[in-house]
Amino acid sequence: MWIKLEQKGNEVLFHVQDDGIGIAKEEQEKIWKRFYQVDASRTGKRGAGLGLSMVQKIAELHHGYMELESTLGKGSTFTLHLPASQK
Repeated sequence: MWIKLEQKGNEVLFHVQDDGIGIAKEEQEKIWKRFYQVDASRTGKRGAGLGLSMVQKIAELHHGYMELESTLGKGSTFTLHLPASQK
């Protein structure tokens, strides 16, 4: 897993990449919904299904958004896009 923070143009990007099993294309839009969980038998982990929906909501409240890039068998990269402050 790695974490990277950078500024590109008028955005601040916070990337979190894992080396997990990845998320299938048909699941990718669903992961942002409250209480949605990818099949626990694939990961061996259980949760409440709230984490990603909360992150997405916080991003939206700060005029940003979340992005996911994922390939089965190669892991996922979650990127939080936030506007850079203008002073």
